[in-house]
Amino acid sequence: MNSIADIQYNTCFWAAFFSWCLAQFIKLVINFVKTRDIDFRYFASTGGMPSAHSATVCGLATSIGITEGFISPVFALSTVFAVITMFDASTVRRAAGQQATVLNSIVRELFHDHKLNNERLKELLGHTRFEVSMGMITGVIFSTLYCFYVEK
Repeated sequence: MNSIADIQYNTCFWAAFFSWCLAQFIKLVINFVKTRDIDFRYFASTGGMPSAHSATVCGLATSIGITEGFISPVFALSTVFAVITMFDASTVRRAAGQQATVLNSIVRELFHDHKLNNERLKELLGHTRFEVSMGMITGVIFSTLYCFYVEK
């Protein structure tokens, strides 16, 4: 069992992957409730509620803890990775999104009469701490259920 096809047996990979899928699906549902429009671009979007990055890394860390033990070095590594990812999503990436909003506004105000490239900077990049927390909860709960019910 050392081929790339063996990924199908990797509980931790699938727990993380499906945590990401669930978070992206929740974004689609939230958008549908708000707009009554199904927008499949939410499956590949960044930002929004809940954080898919947080769901993924917390799903990974949780499944590693369950399968390898919560005192294992690989659990410690995945937890540190999760904390750094969540911190980045709620600070650096969020700040970049806020700066994009300001820059888009400046360009719109200063150059609204000129024919410029109308390409706007992507504004929805990061997450609020609440969105990160909801992503974390999504990943932990889903991965726990996946490890205990699907893989048993």
